[in-house]
Amino acid sequence: MTEEPASGPASGPVSGPRGGPLGGLRVVELAGIGPAPFCAMLLADLGADVVRVDRADAPPALLGGPSADLMNRGKRSIAVDLKHELGPELVLRMAERADVLLEGFRPGVAERLGVGPQPCLARNPRLVYGRMTGWGQEGPLAHTAGHDIAYLALTGTLHAIGRADGPPQVPLNLVGDYGGGSMYLAVGVLAALHEVARSGRGQVVDAAIVDGAAHLATIVHGMLAAGLWQDRRGVNLLDTGAPFYDVYETSDGRYVAVGPLERQFYAELVRLLGVEDTAPAQYDVAAWPQLRAVLREAFATRTRDEWAAVFADTDACVAPVLSLREAHEHPHLAARGTFVEHHGVTQPAPAPRFSVTPSALTTPPAIPGEHTKDVLVSWELGDADELLTSGAVR
Repeated sequence: MTEEPASGPASGPVSGPRGGPLGGLRVVELAGIGPAPFCAMLLADLGADVVRVDRADAPPALLGGPSADLMNRGKRSIAVDLKHELGPELVLRMAERADVLLEGFRPGVAERLGVGPQPCLARNPRLVYGRMTGWGQEGPLAHTAGHDIAYLALTGTLHAIGRADGPPQVPLNLVGDYGGGSMYLAVGVLAALHEVARSGRGQVVDAAIVDGAAHLATIVHGMLAAGLWQDRRGVNLLDTGAPFYDVYETSDGRYVAVGPLERQFYAELVRLLGVEDTAPAQYDVAAWPQLRAVLREAFATRTRDEWAAVFADTDACVAPVLSLREAHEHPHLAARGTFVEHHGVTQPAPAPRFSVTPSALTTPPAIPGEHTKDVLVSWELGDADELLTSGAVR
């Protein structure tokens, strides 16, 4: 792989000078973990100038080393001691000059540090102040600790994921932290920026993972209300209850994913599998156990890659289940530049794509405090040497 793939759409992601539809947008990120940093990375991918405010005593290596901490890509880092008498004032100066400020502390922490919404919006009434928590800013659990798995559990989302004969299955931390958290914070920030452009009024965006994870399951709640979904896992159309929406083991111990929901695609599946005469009707629910057995036996006769070749360029909706490293090299993803090698690390490219203002990967993940002096000067935050000497920044 190269940093600028020779093939692929002209509007696809590239490496080079900062570009993207958010060029010129200034974002302050108060350092944390998980969904808030991912949201800030997304904004940086789309062209925003993101400055991460790290702790002055932050460790230099996270997640296996700075180069692998991809959520810090495209950002600059300034190390600020928020317990120093000049620390909070420096962040407030940044808020004056910023369009967006993001924080992922427990409710009340930013206020205690002196950098909560009230003083920031007093300095800059156009500021969008984005807050990322698991439980939200209020409610009985707001001040308690939690992680992705607990938020999914409380919303019913975790209960719905898994097989009928097994426990709930943990979907990594993608559905909660990053789907229900980061993405909703990003949408909220962009919506609030639209309001700023319309009326000049900034505001606070309260993004809670419980709210986002519940919202992601809107279609399931709709089907539940209509009597089209049972409130138990592994017996419904999209949760492995239907044998034609599941994964099957192949002869080499690997897997293929099968998902032909439409009748014409199902007909293609059974034809290419060679089971047209033994497979029952697709939506004969009483015959689903028989259909599952037919599909399981058929897929077990060849390797994953052999089946991938059989179903290539067809509408049977069958795909090989690739490992993370295998996905980097898949011809379709390679053609689109879905993964790119940037500063020696293969990683997902910015998404989505833009026809006029393509996004770009710029700098590698920032080391805490790496750009302190640069940020002090470029954001005109005060005398850089005096601030460094005072110990307010490092």
